[in-house]
Amino acid sequence: MFNILTDSQIADLIDIGLKGKADFAEVYIEKGDYSSLNLLDNRVIGAKSSLMAGVGIRLMSGVNSVYVYSDDTSFDNLYKLCVEASKAINGDTVHSREELGKLCSYRVYNPEINPMSLSKSDYVDYLKKAGDFALKYNEKISKVTSSVDYSDKSYRVCNSRGVNAENSNVRIRFSLSVIASEGNVQQVGRIAPGTIKGFEFLNEYPIMEKTQKSCETALRMLDAGYAPSGKMPVVIGNGFGGVIFHEACGHALEATSVGIGSSCFNDMIGKQIASSIVTARDDARLDGEWGSYSVDSEGTESSNLLLIENGICKNYLVDELGSRRMPGFKSTGCSRRQNFTYAPTSRMSNTYIANGKDNPDDIIADTEYGLYAADMGGGSVDTASGEFNFAVNEGYMIRNGKICEPVRGATRIGKGPEVLMYIDKVGNNLEHAQGVCGSLSGNVPTNVGQPTIRVSSILVGGRE
Repeated sequence: MFNILTDSQIADLIDIGLKGKADFAEVYIEKGDYSSLNLLDNRVIGAKSSLMAGVGIRLMSGVNSVYVYSDDTSFDNLYKLCVEASKAINGDTVHSREELGKLCSYRVYNPEINPMSLSKSDYVDYLKKAGDFALKYNEKISKVTSSVDYSDKSYRVCNSRGVNAENSNVRIRFSLSVIASEGNVQQVGRIAPGTIKGFEFLNEYPIMEKTQKSCETALRMLDAGYAPSGKMPVVIGNGFGGVIFHEACGHALEATSVGIGSSCFNDMIGKQIASSIVTARDDARLDGEWGSYSVDSEGTESSNLLLIENGICKNYLVDELGSRRMPGFKSTGCSRRQNFTYAPTSRMSNTYIANGKDNPDDIIADTEYGLYAADMGGGSVDTASGEFNFAVNEGYMIRNGKICEPVRGATRIGKGPEVLMYIDKVGNNLEHAQGVCGSLSGNVPTNVGQPTIRVSSILVGGRE
């Protein structure tokens, strides 16, 4: 797949790195083809296509790491970079490398229609169909924005331990936001599905049905009153509701924070960190899912990692550097990076709370009073303390076991570890939603997910 460097040149770069007394040397080679479109009220306002190719070289000695990269992939340039990097490593002894193993090629999903094979007009037509519907749906729909991003990316990883692996994936994601306005008030309904399938995903997606639902959500929230404030039970809808677990808990289980002692879940393996009805996984092997991959950015096979089982912490998300900082922990195949300009680090893939035994309707019926957060928005999190603050995009009051009037302006305020312990109902309607997660190694595609859950008591911020 790659002709940027020969095996012999890769081996030479690894040897150069080890001469500087590094105990580990890695060469990461990447090629990518990327395209995107942006529409505003069905007018194309942006269109981009780009090809990216580059090489990153990482050297490590203990927990010290040096990373260099370049889009000038000539061997002479990379040789000079590697020499400079090796000078910066201060190891004790010179290490030898293992011979490169046989190249292992991975592709987690083979698309029926490669998204790169279609013209941009095909994507414009697809987005305009939904945009036309939304703009005509109601006079209060004041604006519609839509976009599509699609790519075909491949990377190869070789290191001084003989690893020689490559991974390739296509990805496609589109979004559509419907804005309803009245006076100075605006509310949004949004969809943003993504996958590692090809264009066939768009052909199969019920876009008109989902667009209508987005219009109805925006209009309903436009007429909603403000949410009350105070501690109360909160039922969180499936799908994107999992963003709270991702942000407030998932990041705190990554070696990025655990390895430097800045996580609220330090030294918690084998201990209870959640309600006994909570089980959570990070599964990079889910077929066709947005956050999936077969081999990580360090050449390690991906995993279906059990994070929490019946409330007990079972695993951390660990990369190479994390394993060095955390004696006794090995890499779990979760090292990721946005592209070759970033050194890899531990990251989530498809992270979710697993199905429980409760029927979602029964969860609502069992709640005398509280908030139903049907759709979550953005927020902020401190991984050291687990404290978070998340907006509720679509909320409703629950009264006497029934979903009643819509409310807006609600936020959920709390600590991740506390919320996990207060989950007293877990539904059986697991659903995944797509997003982009930012961290030390850039932005990577991730899934969040959960069934409908209930938190018995949490602080809700509102205006009443």
